[in-house]
Amino acid sequence: MEQLNFDTIILGGGPAGLSAAIYASRGAVSTAVIDTNMLGGQPSNYLELENYPGFQVIGGFDLMEKFEEHADKFGVHKFPMQEIQSVDLKNKIVTTNEYEFKAKTIIIATGAQPMKLGVSGEKEFVGRGVSYCAVCDGAFYKNKVVAVVGGGNAAVEEAVYLTKFADKVYIIHRRDELRADKIVQERAFKNEKIEFIWNSVVKEIKGDNLVNAVVLENVKTKEISNLPVNGVFPYIGMSPNAELFTGQIEQDSRGFIVTDETMAASLPGVFAVGDVRTTPLRQVITAASDGAVGAVYAVKYLETLKEAVSA
Repeated sequence: MEQLNFDTIILGGGPAGLSAAIYASRGAVSTAVIDTNMLGGQPSNYLELENYPGFQVIGGFDLMEKFEEHADKFGVHKFPMQEIQSVDLKNKIVTTNEYEFKAKTIIIATGAQPMKLGVSGEKEFVGRGVSYCAVCDGAFYKNKVVAVVGGGNAAVEEAVYLTKFADKVYIIHRRDELRADKIVQERAFKNEKIEFIWNSVVKEIKGDNLVNAVVLENVKTKEISNLPVNGVFPYIGMSPNAELFTGQIEQDSRGFIVTDETMAASLPGVFAVGDVRTTPLRQVITAASDGAVGAVYAVKYLETLKEAVSA
């Protein structure tokens, strides 16, 4: 297995990882970005972004392409589509199916993924009526009826997007009001294709070969009802992609990595940025900001190592 050495290894090539790569490489340290997929992260699947400063509206893929081009300008080494076998944070070693990477600092930018409903039928019908990406799968539901579960920005924005294809979109929310930004809510309330089902949770996803209904429970009355739908899109929150680091650094009760304001994790020379860490807001702009801060302090950490050697 080929061994590669870098000053800084960044795990994850989304907005946090690519931002970190830009700042680290500008700090004159050798930098590698490793990802299990193509670079770009979750925003690459977003049809449009309208809250990233400088772009009134821009496609998610287009924005992340600009991030990647910016990283290329500073000579960042990119390793997409790597199967990560193990990560030794203490010794700063990352092993993939192709390489053994060694570094002096590691920046974790592995992001988060949509949380599962955890109900009967969800796992069984993934790809057959259950989807976690409206942009990816929305076109399959032309002239059909779908349900979006959740009440935050992601849920409401994806519901509005799905009205481009579906005849009817239900938004199922466990509360009696949405958590989404007001401007996002207004678009949904004005959309004639969207109907809200309040104070309700999904108890089961039913179907034969494909999804044909969800079983709902009203959290106040406990009434059980059957809602005919062709598709279900859960958007109920995020869980961190941090299983590889469990037991090596401090994580909160949900598995998110705990950092200080410099993005330093509990192990010297290890930083966590973006959606994988404890943070009050998970947006492209905050991920990019985290990446900048984490990389700057990773470079400072490398400077202390040099000073210790020369002392």
